[in-house]
Amino acid sequence: MQAVDILWQDEHLLVVNKPSGLLTVPGRGPDKQDCLINRLLVSHPNSRIVHRLDQPTSGLVIVPQSYEALKHIGRQFETRQVSKQYVAVVAGLLEQDNGEIELPLICDWPNRPRQMVDHENGKHALTRYRALQRDTEQQTTRVELTPVTGRSHQLRVHMLSLGHPIVGDTLYAPDTIAAASERLLLHAQWIEFTHPTHQKPVSVECISKF
Repeated sequence: MQAVDILWQDEHLLVVNKPSGLLTVPGRGPDKQDCLINRLLVSHPNSRIVHRLDQPTSGLVIVPQSYEALKHIGRQFETRQVSKQYVAVVAGLLEQDNGEIELPLICDWPNRPRQMVDHENGKHALTRYRALQRDTEQQTTRVELTPVTGRSHQLRVHMLSLGHPIVGDTLYAPDTIAAASERLLLHAQWIEFTHPTHQKPVSVECISKF
């Protein structure tokens, strides 16, 4: 197994950079056992998972190293005290420099793991976005995404609903946009939370490679 890039660590927790294409936790079957947590357990046997990134998404994941840290960080996620920012490349040129997408999401059960917008039964979901760079030649926009809520596939579905699917998204984007990149161009680039022991803020940044 390839080693995981650890960007920040102490005795209580790690912050690591999950590569695109790697599961956060094991899936079903022997071919889905290579994952972030199993790689980390080799060198850090007390590693625990408190949140996940989709398999095609790269970027920052907090990995508690004790039950106490797991509870503390988990509570911060539940109360939305963890701040996160992603960077993505989306199809098309965003008209507005910044804005919000507030659309409720629910699992599309016949087509799971796909999610969909459902105004009657969906759970509240809010994403803020900011255009960073427009590429008129490629007809794409590099965008900073801040999920206020943490719904499954939230950023991917919200950008699709705005008419700007993420490049390389084989689950939601049209075939030509999905095929325009070998990977999903979505990366968790910044995270900030309160340390479970000394209660001071911890901020970690990891610049994307696309």
